[in-house]
Amino acid sequence: MLKKIFQINNPKGVIGLNRRNIEFIYPHNQRKHYAMADDKVKTKMILHKNHIACARTYAVIERISQIKAIWASLQCQETLVLKPAKGCGGGGIKILRKNKDGQWQSSGRTLTDSQIFHHITSIISGLFSMASNDVCLIEECIVPHPFFAEIYDRGVPDFRIITLKEEPLMAMLRMPTSKSDGKANLHQKGVGIGVDMKNGTLTKVYNGKSYSDHHPDNITQVHGKRIPYWFTMLQLAKKTAKAFPLEYLGIDLVIDKVKGPQIMEVNVRPGLGIQLVNQCGLQSASQKTYKIKL
Repeated sequence: MLKKIFQINNPKGVIGLNRRNIEFIYPHNQRKHYAMADDKVKTKMILHKNHIACARTYAVIERISQIKAIWASLQCQETLVLKPAKGCGGGGIKILRKNKDGQWQSSGRTLTDSQIFHHITSIISGLFSMASNDVCLIEECIVPHPFFAEIYDRGVPDFRIITLKEEPLMAMLRMPTSKSDGKANLHQKGVGIGVDMKNGTLTKVYNGKSYSDHHPDNITQVHGKRIPYWFTMLQLAKKTAKAFPLEYLGIDLVIDKVKGPQIMEVNVRPGLGIQLVNQCGLQSASQKTYKIKL
């Protein structure tokens, strides 16, 4: 019986969670360095120190008593993003923009200062985090490149590039949908679009159940669409991987309308959905580049 199990044909080299942990994460990422990726404030410090393109950090709020004073200092901004430093899956992230009357809005709703303070307090209290308490990172709001709007013009899309020993293995474009409340995460009803690594073009759109050539809210075909700055993004991912003492990473990037590719986050335990999106396993992808024992 066991012999039959281990003889299961897996031509695309798809791996599961256990195999990801045993063969990719544990041998390549030392636990003592996880915080550099899990804590977005620490990640930003490393990115800034190494002059890696990323959103400007406006403020870090560590205590509830700091909220009013720091918030007052940010009123010169027109847009900004609130993030839990130790959040995951996009939870707790809020994009704020001023309307023509100078009022802050998020997802089409006008918010009072009290409502914003309540959200920041929830972040600091650890409501969205993998810890009992957290800090609130406030940073510049990236303006997505028109390339994204040609596919779907709402929410915050991003690219994820998986790197192993500083070499990109696989990538996907994550796009929000009308059902994902502006978020691009696959488990929050966003979609993933495969990437042809060699040519820098998009392939199939995966919605978690099936594949198509177009975004679910836009009938325009994306299969074969060229990605702007693709090779610049690959170089940026390699530079980012080199800056961290972690050999296996999921690096999230977005293309800013003015500044070009920017690093958004670094993930020490990137999910496996990227294999379904690309219809290719990470085992096969790694063997194309490395002769590592798998």
